[in-house]
Amino acid sequence: MVKVRFNLSAGKYFMKWKIEYPNKVVEYYEPSEVQLVMLGCQLKNHKTTAKKIHDGAHKTVCAWVMCDSVHIIRIVKDYFIIDDGYCRVSYNPRVSPYWVNDNGDNIDGTKYRFLISNDRKLFANEKREGHKGQDRRSDDVHEAHESSGQICF
Repeated sequence: MVKVRFNLSAGKYFMKWKIEYPNKVVEYYEPSEVQLVMLGCQLKNHKTTAKKIHDGAHKTVCAWVMCDSVHIIRIVKDYFIIDDGYCRVSYNPRVSPYWVNDNGDNIDGTKYRFLISNDRKLFANEKREGHKGQDRRSDDVHEAHESSGQICF
């Protein structure tokens, strides 16, 4: 499994996407230069550490995304369009000690077919509350696959 998180440690890689592969290789990416497409994802969180941070302790690593694979797309012009069918997922233990969706629901441990980054934000393939479009979790919608070296949706 590949581990992806946003690096907030001071230094050269501050505010970069950090990708850790099973073979211990670690890569960092500038969010404005790439778009990450993570396949077979699950949101992870150290609940005890997150609660301490929420209550005022110093921040430390306590949340990440585990995924089967990550595709890094160099941004040439624009990001993929994130429409109303995608739900933002976010994590800030100062605000809430768990991963949350657009509605503020606790989504720790939730599994997604894929997550997409857009700069420093993450979006899931799920229906937003009140959205009249098709549920993005259905098997026939936006299936991510490789085609000629690019990710298609």
